[in-house]
Amino acid sequence: MHDLVDIGINLSHRQFGSDREAVIVRAQAAGVRRMLVTGTSVASTRAAIDLARGKPGVLFATAGIHPHDASSASPAALQELAALARSPEVRAVGECGLDFDRDFSPRPAQEAAFEAQLELAAELKRPLFLHERAAHDRFLAILSRVRPRLGAAVVHCFTGGGRELDAYLALDLHIGITGWICDERRGAGLRPLIARVPADRLMIETDAPFLLPPIAKASGRRNEPAFLVHVLEAVARAAGRPPEQLAEETTRTAEAFFGL
Repeated sequence: MHDLVDIGINLSHRQFGSDREAVIVRAQAAGVRRMLVTGTSVASTRAAIDLARGKPGVLFATAGIHPHDASSASPAALQELAALARSPEVRAVGECGLDFDRDFSPRPAQEAAFEAQLELAAELKRPLFLHERAAHDRFLAILSRVRPRLGAAVVHCFTGGGRELDAYLALDLHIGITGWICDERRGAGLRPLIARVPADRLMIETDAPFLLPPIAKASGRRNEPAFLVHVLEAVARAAGRPPEQLAEETTRTAEAFFGL
């Protein structure tokens, strides 16, 4: 049985509203011993902290405002986020970054919220849980300015190409891989890159309830942390290492990154 860490689950999402406890039980039965509950707004950060308080040693939280919600990042919201981020259950600032694919919030608002959370992470000396989609160059420019004052940071749900990967590794960023790699078509460009990620910078995640691995689709449309084993196996194949070794490496890296 593996001892895995899922570094990104949206456990406060309404899709888990009716069976959240059973989801945690199934995850642990599958070897997913610890999980980071992602905060994507002030409200979901509060919920993530509450969940983590109810399952100490199993659930931990992040505190952030996702670029989709950047329009809500008022001074008052950022002040509350800063207070929440000081909670002992919170192990990283984020999910934060830029998403120019959907543009659910105006780009200037996304950039302002991103910059504010980078400053918060620097102030609190917390790791960063980062999101970037269709915004690589701008994301890199903003992050690079602050990087010398930041600690550890992970680009979660990495789905980019070699140019993006090389730039992130050059900035000493960690890389989070999801079930995207399990998709025969969408993951085709990602799989050859995995061997280029140093073992001490690679972590795995489900991003549940999103990004359901194709191999798990018989179970329904919702992803859950128990399916992290599918991500592990696909990443291990791509890395050319046994799943047992990959499990040990990614868990050790997650423990060091999040202080578990």
